[in-house]
Amino acid sequence: MLNNKTIVVGVTGGIAVYKACDVVSRLKKLGANIHVVMTKSATEFVSPMTFQTLSNNFVTVDMFEEVKTWEVEHIELAKKADAFLIVPATANFIGKLANGIADDMLTTTVMATTSQLIVAPAMNTNMYKNPIVQENIEKLKRHGCIFIDPTSGLLACGDTGAGKLETPEKIVASVEKFFEEKEAKRDLEGIKILVTAGPTIESIDPVRYLTNRSSGKMGYSIASEAVKRGASVILVSGKTDLEVPSGLDKYIQIESAEDLYEAIIKEYNACDVVIQSAAVADYKPKTYSDKKIKKSDGDMIIELSRNKDIAQELGKIKGDKILIGFAAETNDLLENAKRKISKKNLDFIVANDLTTEGAGFKSDTNIVKIINSAGEISEYPKLLKTEVADVILDSLLKIMDNKDK
Repeated sequence: MLNNKTIVVGVTGGIAVYKACDVVSRLKKLGANIHVVMTKSATEFVSPMTFQTLSNNFVTVDMFEEVKTWEVEHIELAKKADAFLIVPATANFIGKLANGIADDMLTTTVMATTSQLIVAPAMNTNMYKNPIVQENIEKLKRHGCIFIDPTSGLLACGDTGAGKLETPEKIVASVEKFFEEKEAKRDLEGIKILVTAGPTIESIDPVRYLTNRSSGKMGYSIASEAVKRGASVILVSGKTDLEVPSGLDKYIQIESAEDLYEAIIKEYNACDVVIQSAAVADYKPKTYSDKKIKKSDGDMIIELSRNKDIAQELGKIKGDKILIGFAAETNDLLENAKRKISKKNLDFIVANDLTTEGAGFKSDTNIVKIINSAGEISEYPKLLKTEVADVILDSLLKIMDNKDK
């Protein structure tokens, strides 16, 4: 049942709009509070009055129509939503959403919401298979959108193939499943997790520095998924181009390995778990020049000194904390990872081979092996980093359950 859930239903223009009427009716009967936003082209197929009658709420179409309440309508709808369902979603709407275009009431409202977006596409089969449309869909999936894939069959245009809107029964079942999983996965409530992410920077002079290729995507995914599952999360991050996840207890930006160590130590006692996904520089310049080092005719030699091994230092003061490490390697993956578990007193380590396509820095996907302190190895196929994050958090829960026994 969907009692007390507010679902905003976005309706775009296509012959499948008539099925959206059934979807709204079914959601309403399950107890949901439904608000419908239509594009102007959708009103060419079904009138707003139909959805207004089915939802028992005003239907919004035009950004500039006379206001019905004293509020900024698209912002209020965006805030109200527990989920945002687009049915049917045209190629045009998917393209606009994937590229951040907000030029009507529906796209503007979607851009303003932080709720889960669930998208049910419907279009001609050649449009659906078009590489540009598929790239847009994949881009939205990487940003966390849930897609209800269309089925194959005879389309209104006479073609046969993929692009037919999924049945109203299955669309509604997907919405129910989302809420069931969301409520079931509040399994980290009461747990305080510190996550490190991104690269560290070691300055040579005011212009130059040493760093690595970490994008921070893995750590940010872990932090975001942990928040969704109810944890209190502190994210300590090097510089990245990523948007800071919403819902964090605290966000701390650092630069050097020393900065990272000091930030962790400051928060350490209050945390139950430390997930160390940051790519930390092992070395730093032995001396820092406060003026730009000028080019000379000869070679320049930079003498490096060893940075503190943060994971090893935490292992020495572990206490009853759970420590999770990462091993990003280019060779001898398992041997190196297992050695790190023992040396750094980790509960488990997430190992990945940087030379494998679809794994490692910059990529939106990863291919990992999780190795626990007993040497047991769990292998996973190529997954989105958001999915890998859930795998890591599931493994964390197993460790916690075993500690409680």
